[in-house]
Amino acid sequence: MADRFFINEMPEFVAETNDETGAEGIEDSLLKLLSLPYPTLAAKLKRTALDLKETIVTNTWGFSGRCVSDFTLYTGSLGTAFLLFKAYQATKNKNDLNLCAEIVKACDSASSGSGFSLSLSLSLHSFSLTVLIYGFMRLLYSSDVTFICGRAGVCSLGAIAAKHAGNEQLLNHYLTQFKEIKLPKNVPNELLYGRAGFLWACLFINKHIGKGTIPSTLTGPVVKEIIKDGRRLASKVSCPLMFEWYGTKYWGAAHGLAGIMHVLMDMELKPDELQDVNDTLSYMIKNRFSSGNYPSSEDDGTDCLVHWCHGAPGVALTLVKAAEVFGGRQFLKAAGDAGEVVWNRGLLKRVGICHGVSGNAYVFLSLYRLTGNLEFLYRAKAFACFLLDMAPKLISEGKMHGGDSPYSLFEGIGGMAYLFLDMIEPSEARFPAYEL
Repeated sequence: MADRFFINEMPEFVAETNDETGAEGIEDSLLKLLSLPYPTLAAKLKRTALDLKETIVTNTWGFSGRCVSDFTLYTGSLGTAFLLFKAYQATKNKNDLNLCAEIVKACDSASSGSGFSLSLSLSLHSFSLTVLIYGFMRLLYSSDVTFICGRAGVCSLGAIAAKHAGNEQLLNHYLTQFKEIKLPKNVPNELLYGRAGFLWACLFINKHIGKGTIPSTLTGPVVKEIIKDGRRLASKVSCPLMFEWYGTKYWGAAHGLAGIMHVLMDMELKPDELQDVNDTLSYMIKNRFSSGNYPSSEDDGTDCLVHWCHGAPGVALTLVKAAEVFGGRQFLKAAGDAGEVVWNRGLLKRVGICHGVSGNAYVFLSLYRLTGNLEFLYRAKAFACFLLDMAPKLISEGKMHGGDSPYSLFEGIGGMAYLFLDMIEPSEARFPAYEL
């Protein structure tokens, strides 16, 4: 099991020095970073994040000839645009906002199908490219509805970037396109490809553009379908709500209970529906592993995954949300217990947001935001400093996986850059495309 993560040998706490010169006598580079005054460390993280952003833009946009082959937020060009929007929020550099809008425009073209003609003609000369395009088209038509893996994300981010740019015409274009997205009858319920992912896009728009921009008349029926499906399958288990994705009853944030419950807690629910969400999360806590970790799916007895997508990290973020919504000690304690799992087993041998160190750091940021406890801020800082100090070397040596899409937001260094930007104002940090 330990082959999945680095043993966490970082101290439980390192006191910050009063000024940067106080850290000069510390030889260990990681301990030196941990002892820096927080404003000094935040400045270092910001500089590194902006440097990484330039590298990511060059490799995902510049070298591609500004051609989009994967429009998704997860591994594609929209992830670069999302990082640019985050950089704009941190620096107010309009160049980042303008480039974000430019990339979203290209993603809009690719995700609506108008970008296929040139690629299809090229496929006549390359079998591998034909296979790639076939896979992309399958992705396009099966995942149109969600923020992370679909066109809903393109329209959402496009609308918000247009609002910040003061472009009313473009804002209306993207909102119109978003409202024309249709959910197929057989769409699943989970976050990456299903109804919960569509609802999250609606919530994102309403947060950044204005409450009611996407009205409850559009979201309400989707919530109703999720609850109906959850109760139907729950009749076969002792949990109030249960869902399947490709025949498996997943528990995690990406495809299962944690992600769906997380979104439902932000929706308008009837009292009995809200109680079902509460009781579903209680069921998960009751049936977690003795270690405090969570199974990836119902009846899974393998305690090995400590990822956002499967395991304690994604569940912890949802439990923090539950503590905010329902109050009481149960969810706060369970979130803290999950945080202990992440501290001990969360230095994954991967860099990314979905299943890497970058994503796991957000557990501590979320707990810090909820409690104000500086211990959680230290732990988030420790994970960020581990990445700042060690990730480039470990990736170059092959000891840490840089991601199959190494510059992407969810698998690669895009997620690390996003985390570093979030560390500037840790009380405002949110796991991208999950926490609002």
